[in-house]
Amino acid sequence: MASPSTPHAGETTTICAAILLAAGAGTRFKGTDHKLLAKLDNSDESDPVTVFQQALAHVREAKIGPVVIVTGAVNGLMAPRTSGEELDDLVICHNDRWAEGQSTSVHAGIEAAKDLGCNRVVIGLADQPFISAEAWRLVAAGPGPITVATYNGQRRNPVGLDAATWHLLPTEGDEGARTLLRVRPDLVCEVSCPGSPADIDTEEDLRRWQNN
Repeated sequence: MASPSTPHAGETTTICAAILLAAGAGTRFKGTDHKLLAKLDNSDESDPVTVFQQALAHVREAKIGPVVIVTGAVNGLMAPRTSGEELDDLVICHNDRWAEGQSTSVHAGIEAAKDLGCNRVVIGLADQPFISAEAWRLVAAGPGPITVATYNGQRRNPVGLDAATWHLLPTEGDEGARTLLRVRPDLVCEVSCPGSPADIDTEEDLRRWQNN
């Protein structure tokens, strides 16, 4: 886990948490399992990695702080691959209101981060398994109260938010930080990141990556 730097006089130490949103129903995915439980590799491996497991692996590799996983619609995300690992850096936060939209999951994750004493969060989606650990690190260390990753000039996840901005987030609906990026552009800084922000929303999305 990353250690906060020593602040100068009058400065506040930044204590960051990663929030991985994994609460939605994934209704566009028509497979037999929830999309987060779908296998990314269609080879004959005995234990292929799932969409969720790869997204989580990259977040943990970044080592920016504790990882808050916001769950909701689907059970069994932590099994089987992660079940025997050391999981001391993880906090599982179940959002009972997940069906009301992504905004409720964002706030659930932030409340968990507050309980951990954090004053900055970096938020990403569990259905974006190709966002790299370096992207998480760059956004965590990025300038400004709001930092957003860009890929080839396009804004995508993850998004970093200082505590001073948390009260500006929407409290209802299916948008999280995107609304804040639009309404407060004066607070936003961009950082160019490696990796891919591709979503796994449909079976076609999954097959596209399986066949690479």
